Amino acid sequence: MKKIIYTIAFSMILSGAAFADGNAFTPLNFNDTTYAGNSTAPAATATAADEAVGNGNIQNAISQLDNAQIDIRNDLLNCKTKYADVDAQYKLVKAERAALNKQIKSIERRIKDIEKAKEKIRKNML
Repeated sequence: MKKIIYTIAFSMILSGAAFADGNAFTPLNFNDTTYAGNSTAPAATATAADEAVGNGNIQNAISQLDNAQIDIRNDLLNCKTKYADVDAQYKLVKAERAALNKQIKSIERRIKDIEKAKEKIRKNML
């Protein structure tokens, strides 16, 4: 389970880093108006918004990992609670079993004592 989560996180981080700077190829504009000085717009460059997109992907991956970690911790807490309940029941059943075993031995001892007493009485009657 951990390997799957780590693999997903690693791939998300790598994919976010791979696409962080946008397109790998930016075509150049070589039309006549650019050379004549009539161009009003400067050439496009990478802006902070492009970098923020890449950081957003990484932040998103980190938040998804945090959420997965919280879910796993909740599952762990549920399992520990169930284990504690089953362990308490086990200890209760074990103690009850031991008490019943003592009670059975005590009753068997009493039956043997009664049998011995009956044998003694029979011997005394003859």
